[in-house]
Amino acid sequence: MLIDAHCHLDFPDFDADREAMLERARAAGVGHFVVPGTTRQRWPAVLALAERADISACLGLHPYFMTEHADDDVDALAYVLKENPHLVAVGECGIDARFNETLDAQWALFDDQLRLAKSRRLPAVIHCVRANDEVAKRLRQLDLPAGGLIHAFAGSKEQARRFIDLGFVVGLGGAVTHERAQRLRRAVASLSDDGYVLETDSPDMPLARYRGMRNEPARVTEVCEVVATLRGQPFDTVVENSTANARRLFGLPDTITG
Repeated sequence: MLIDAHCHLDFPDFDADREAMLERARAAGVGHFVVPGTTRQRWPAVLALAERADISACLGLHPYFMTEHADDDVDALAYVLKENPHLVAVGECGIDARFNETLDAQWALFDDQLRLAKSRRLPAVIHCVRANDEVAKRLRQLDLPAGGLIHAFAGSKEQARRFIDLGFVVGLGGAVTHERAQRLRRAVASLSDDGYVLETDSPDMPLARYRGMRNEPARVTEVCEVVATLRGQPFDTVVENSTANARRLFGLPDTITG
């Protein structure tokens, strides 16, 4: 069974058919889901989903939503993490360099969350857009004991190797299905077996043949098929490796579905 290592199942996009969407995923061979929080306002919905046996959750403050974050949100995050020891990571946090006007504030918020992950010995789930080298440098300085996930990785094989050497794994999703993503596809082919997990980022990041449509976890199976082809490995090998990597990263017990 596959694990979707990053999907926003709390988003309103799924309010009308959440159970049916999860059933489609199970029918496609996806048995477990990791749901990251993005804003303080969304944390309760994420925590509610994490009451399910087939969903694990993490909480963070996403750089895309800087205008929605408050000065005391990091303190609130520290409190919620302490009160909910079943949470598997800090995130989604990170840097999105497309938004230069908030970049200084993004770095300050990112640093606070990385320090929180380090103090609690939790992995960090990182959104990193147009900032792979800068983020890798910061991670090297902080030396997080539990590593983490570079979500929606879209960099080079050298950048992937740098993150893996720092104790992170890279998340492979819909981007790998686009034939124009040749640099990323070369990186995927070069990864060590323990260096990646599979994800969808549902409802975002649709696969190539679903352009413009809502994404959903069932399609992690198709991501797996493409990754297997790019790596020259059997589908079942990629299932086994990606699932083992997600279990190791997030501390998921072998007894969970997936």
